[in-house]
Amino acid sequence: DDAAAYAEAGKPFPSTTHDGLAVATFGGGYFWGLQLAFDREPGVVDSVVGYTHGHAERPTYADVCDETTGHTEAVLVKYSPEIVSFARLAAVLFDVVGDPTTLNRVGRDRGTNYRTGMYCHSDAQLRDAEEAFDVEDRSWQSSGRKVVTEVKRAAVFWPAEAVHQRYLENGGRFGRPQSAARGCTDEIRCYG
Repeated sequence: DDAAAYAEAGKPFPSTTHDGLAVATFGGGYFWGLQLAFDREPGVVDSVVGYTHGHAERPTYADVCDETTGHTEAVLVKYSPEIVSFARLAAVLFDVVGDPTTLNRVGRDRGTNYRTGMYCHSDAQLRDAEEAFDVEDRSWQSSGRKVVTEVKRAAVFWPAEAVHQRYLENGGRFGRPQSAARGCTDEIRCYG
């Protein structure tokens, strides 16, 4: 897996793949639902769930959930920029998160591993992420709350264990597969 090779080398994934796809990384609380939402988006070609912006090498799900590694759960997305824009992917992130004004929390999940973020692989993505952040932040102005989603450069991304990849599509905790078909609008069930 190419994401694992970059992690083992201690490098962030590059901004494009060898076949010209763009790459972006997003943290949106628990990664299973975010991956399913991205996989349904036309123009997304592949995604990998994993851990980023931490200090330990080869983190495990248990380590990250114990908040001992500093990582956040994230999704590395490979996409065709001719079909889907970074701004659209940011909108998907904010839709899944629901309330980006709560620090280290998405829904009922709490902890630093559930912080939200846009982790950019290029200068252009960084500008797009800052713009998407500003748009979202303005939409919350009337509530008096500020968006706390991180906007940072991409860091080393460690792919999560195989059981977590496409977890909801494969049935999740309850063995009820959810569709990852492009354009699917079915509600995403958190644990399957």
